[in-house]
Amino acid sequence: MFLRRVTVGATKLNVAPANGRFLLRHMSSRYGSTAEEREARATWIKQLNDPMEVVAPEVVDIIELEKARQFKGLEVIASENFCSRAVMEAIGSIMTNSSSDGYPGARYSGGTEYLDIIENWCMERALEVFRLDPAKWGVNVQTLTGSIANFQTYTGLLKPHDRIMSLDLPHGGHLSHGYQTATKKVSAVSLFFETMHYRLDEKTGYIDYDGMERSASLFRPKLIIAGASAYARLFDYARIRKICDEHKAIMMADMAHLAGLVAADVIPSPFEYADIVTTTTNKSLRGPRGAMIFFRKGVKEINKKGEEVLYDYEDKINNAVFPGVQGASHNQKLAGLAISLKQAMTPEYKAYQQQVLRNSSKLAQCLIEKGYELVSGGTDNHLVLIDLKNKGIDGSRVEKVLEWVRIASNKNTVPGDVSAVIPGGIRLGTPALTSRGLLEADFAQVAEFFDEGLKLALKIKAAEPKGAKFKDFEKTMKSNKEFQSEISKLRREVEEFAMQFPTIGCDKETMKY
Repeated sequence: MFLRRVTVGATKLNVAPANGRFLLRHMSSRYGSTAEEREARATWIKQLNDPMEVVAPEVVDIIELEKARQFKGLEVIASENFCSRAVMEAIGSIMTNSSSDGYPGARYSGGTEYLDIIENWCMERALEVFRLDPAKWGVNVQTLTGSIANFQTYTGLLKPHDRIMSLDLPHGGHLSHGYQTATKKVSAVSLFFETMHYRLDEKTGYIDYDGMERSASLFRPKLIIAGASAYARLFDYARIRKICDEHKAIMMADMAHLAGLVAADVIPSPFEYADIVTTTTNKSLRGPRGAMIFFRKGVKEINKKGEEVLYDYEDKINNAVFPGVQGASHNQKLAGLAISLKQAMTPEYKAYQQQVLRNSSKLAQCLIEKGYELVSGGTDNHLVLIDLKNKGIDGSRVEKVLEWVRIASNKNTVPGDVSAVIPGGIRLGTPALTSRGLLEADFAQVAEFFDEGLKLALKIKAAEPKGAKFKDFEKTMKSNKEFQSEISKLRREVEEFAMQFPTIGCDKETMKY
């Protein structure tokens, strides 16, 4: 339009500085308002283009503090990771501006041609990453979180109050698989569906598949979930498939914690056995926060009449995602996912996931040598679950001390617990620190720091008044200068160790703190 106006002589150019920028002033208003009018009246434009440092310096300061926490600390929460700079650039891009209700080629608004390309890339790459035949598998990449993906699967494939069987929360399960106490339905899944749980064999710490089979014969579930948030061993997918077939139940695998390991082909894949596979994209997969739902398609079986029976999951899942549970997809997340899935097909990614397993094994070995009791006695994946009962302390107090010394961990229920608020365990994982380049010898030092933190927690607990509650734990620490000194000393040691390793997604030289 600019060239056309110059050609017809309708525009006289007047370039003048304004607010530190140069504006092209049009002397004619033939095509709408003039630049002078917009400059005078559209006062919000400058604010929209101002950087974060100008608009919200207080937010910038919090981000800088968080950068320092991540750089100077040790991140051993099993569900966390550091996504790449390229992924973060996509998440913070203008892709966040565009709306795209519906699916590629069938949107409810215009202006989505480039959004369609990104979403199609995500679907194609997701199938390729997990080595799936597009004729036999499909995937929905719009779903926003793992918990939402699971709920969308239930609402798409089940009727209200249909029966779901999953791993019990205190035995390593997840809230999104359903959970209730004797007096309360804690998870909304247990409110809308009937849930029953299989458990671990408490003697071995492994899933009790015989018990699962017995319970399934009584409960007759419509859907059985193979998935966990705190189980350090591999699932026997073949056994669960057999139980599902016996009761004509749908087999759903939730591989949220394991997706990166499955993508790199360093642990067994659930796709050979499952009907549905859900996953988050931000944990071991190391992408943006989001989720995916994979579903079987094509021929399911040949019936007695010799006719092909097809899977009917695709439309049910897609309709459950949109318009059933959510509206427009988050396109900035899809842009980041397309990048992370591309990275997941590289040799560097496979090497990373192999190191995740080696580091986890080393961490488990070191903890066992220090006298810690691990649920199941070890690990086959990216995490270890520590039962602290033999140490005489709960996970909440240990987590708090570790946080004070710059180690981010999470308290976790273990078999036999009656409270998820003050549980008896701690869960540690290796994906995040492996992303920063830690190797086996480094995780031996992480185990040493953990042990020192736990011993400090025991000393503080011993000084608590009789009958003290968890809220009194911090008061006890703050009232004792010796405890404060020991915490400061251990914190400095952790920071000195952590700062040897690279930052991810930001430059150390530009950090404020």
